[in-house]
Amino acid sequence: LCLSNIADRARATLTAATTTVSVGDRVTLICSVEKSAGWKYEWFRRTSHTSEDTINDGLNGNIRVSQGGIYRCRGFRGEPAVYSDPSDEVTIQITFSNKVSVTQKPSWSQIFRGERITLTCEVQGGEGVQWEYEWRTPQSQTFRTKQKDWTITASISGDYSCKSRPTDDSYSATNWSEALRLSFLDPPKAQISRSGGTLTCSVNPSSSGWSYYFYREKNQEVLTVQNTDFHSNREIRVSQGGVYKCRGGRGEPVYHTEFSDPVTIVEPVLRVSPWWLSPGASVTLSCEVEHVSAGWSFYWYKAVPDLSHKSGSYSYELLPASSNGTADNSYIIHGQTHTAGYVCRAGRGEPHFYTLYSQPHFVWSGDLHPSASLSVSPDRVQHFTSDSVSLSCEGNSAEWRVSRFLLPDFLSFCSDWGTMNGSTCHVQKIQSSNAVYWCESGSAFSNAVNITGHYDDELLLLSPVHPVTEGHSVTLGCKLRTENLLSKVFFYQNDTIIQSESRVEMIIPAVSKSHEGFYKCQSSGKESPQSWLAVTCQEIFPVVLSMNNNSSI
Repeated sequence: LCLSNIADRARATLTAATTTVSVGDRVTLICSVEKSAGWKYEWFRRTSHTSEDTINDGLNGNIRVSQGGIYRCRGFRGEPAVYSDPSDEVTIQITFSNKVSVTQKPSWSQIFRGERITLTCEVQGGEGVQWEYEWRTPQSQTFRTKQKDWTITASISGDYSCKSRPTDDSYSATNWSEALRLSFLDPPKAQISRSGGTLTCSVNPSSSGWSYYFYREKNQEVLTVQNTDFHSNREIRVSQGGVYKCRGGRGEPVYHTEFSDPVTIVEPVLRVSPWWLSPGASVTLSCEVEHVSAGWSFYWYKAVPDLSHKSGSYSYELLPASSNGTADNSYIIHGQTHTAGYVCRAGRGEPHFYTLYSQPHFVWSGDLHPSASLSVSPDRVQHFTSDSVSLSCEGNSAEWRVSRFLLPDFLSFCSDWGTMNGSTCHVQKIQSSNAVYWCESGSAFSNAVNITGHYDDELLLLSPVHPVTEGHSVTLGCKLRTENLLSKVFFYQNDTIIQSESRVEMIIPAVSKSHEGFYKCQSSGKESPQSWLAVTCQEIFPVVLSMNNNSSI
């Protein structure tokens, strides 16, 4: 019977003077096996990306290394060799001396929760090295990025730092940068203020980099320079009443503040009666304010064309007896003979609070005047929508614009729907509508004409746009766009038939006031829209007869 004692297997122990060493320095690793002498040693190194290799550095119990990585060792002795258990692993990190810093973009002094900012890990020197980056958050969490830029959504205030390491050596790295301290504020709210017709938007607390967005009524589409008069990034001039609000935005993608509280802008509505002037008639202006209450005074103005603005605008001149306002919300004008524009506004309180100016409204005259006149080619009221039309201004001015009032209440200018060439507005296609057109210079309004647009399959009445003077002849016609009329043509005045013939024209050889009225025609189973034929009185000039003392009758 043979008995033998089997000792416990020996275990190697690996120690290191330090686990972090600067680039170019070395660290000593010591491997030992207790319990007995005569041991020799094997060394092994691996990384997280490579398999374990044997280090050929002799059989000594200590080695000096300059590479980062994961190391272990084991002892062996005798023949055949008896091996100890391997040591625990020791990780060696190589520290680069390159200085690292964290920068922030945009470099706003105040950042609000929810905003997107980009942190950049900058490494001084080390050109040619492919770096990856490690970040440390205020919660001491760490993670890596391939790029030096890290975009975050602002949420947790505190210290942010980074370090970098070569992409091919995860056990070499720089030291941590100095921390960048970020303090994030609660989301801001916009504030809107009003001075007259000017609205100003600001962000509270005040900070830089904002663009401002204005909204009207419940429309969620932002107002733009196309539909609003922007004085600056944060200030607009409004010409329409309603409920306005604003908010700020900055960054990419845009971070928006909360909406401001709404502000209500009061815009009165001006009514003019009548629209078209008739000899001897007065014109009544009415200024209507929503939610009327006591204490309003009403101010009345004549609109004077301002041709310096391409979009079309007016300056305003107070009408007589209006400088202190009127208690009554109506105003009567006597003796008006030319086309004219008017606006109103209301005010009350001390200091005086004014509403906006109303939109301009007009009273029109069809009579031609030498100082300002409008002619139309082709000379007729009704046009097909495929027709091109020229509107020409003449008179005592070198500069003109052509205005259009689309019934019932939309004012626009040739620059919006045509091409202004000198004193003529060229319209490529007439809109399907009922509109009044006139010319404006810096000091005068021309006569106004009514022009209507109709689809190409309709029957049109051909009648002149200008009033016809008593005693003159006038020709009315009936027309289809693409074909001749084959059947009888019926002409009507005020819905009473006045001609039924095969001719497509009706001639009135000597017009009188009795011929004034609404005309239309019928043919081929179709009926034209009706148009107004205006008749003006022929001016009678007195004849002065002079006689000398020697004359006798």
